[in-house]
Amino acid sequence: MPTVLRIGPYRFFFYSNELGEPPHIHVQRENSLAKFWLEPVTLAISTRFSSHELNKVHGHIINNREKFLEAYNEYFGG
Repeated sequence: MPTVLRIGPYRFFFYSNELGEPPHIHVQRENSLAKFWLEPVTLAISTRFSSHELNKVHGHIINNREKFLEAYNEYFGG
């Protein structure tokens, strides 16, 4: 589980066994977990995040999208 970035209580990462999927990033805070597609940035799935918090996380992903794509493509050879 390579961690790409930490912002406050949020850890942004991807699982190393998800090569067959389009570029995406996972985010975790304590027991809350979400997955966002990166092209375009959209929510794929979420557990235990409130709508308000998901909007905040979405903003972080928009602001760091290029960094996430670069890390994803570098790791998976894209």
